[in-house]
Amino acid sequence: MPRKPRIELAGKYHIINRGVAQMHIFKEPADYEYFEELMCFYAKSFGITIHNYCLMGNHYHLLLEIQSENLSKFMRQLNMNYSIYFNKKNKRVGHLWQGRFFSFPRCTSSFPRCETVQKHSLSM
Repeated sequence: MPRKPRIELAGKYHIINRGVAQMHIFKEPADYEYFEELMCFYAKSFGITIHNYCLMGNHYHLLLEIQSENLSKFMRQLNMNYSIYFNKKNKRVGHLWQGRFFSFPRCTSSFPRCETVQKHSLSM
């Protein structure tokens, strides 16, 4: 049975994605930095505002806002290009992500604070 299509309306979203088998997807500071570079590049390319994000060892959270229905395209580019980098760097093959990213629409005007060791904010 095919998956239900993802509903993408302009607005704010909480995005979560995790490594396959809860594997660490960020192994060293350069991995975090490369993911941030990709995230900034594709956010600008797709006109997406990133309000906050947390990069953990085996998963990440993004709090972002889209103006048009391009969330899946943004996430595809971000996850695909990071997977290529990670697999090549670590001489591995196969899936990096456990599955499709989770997206939760946010109905409030503000996002909660991200209280973790890896706390970052982007101003674009």
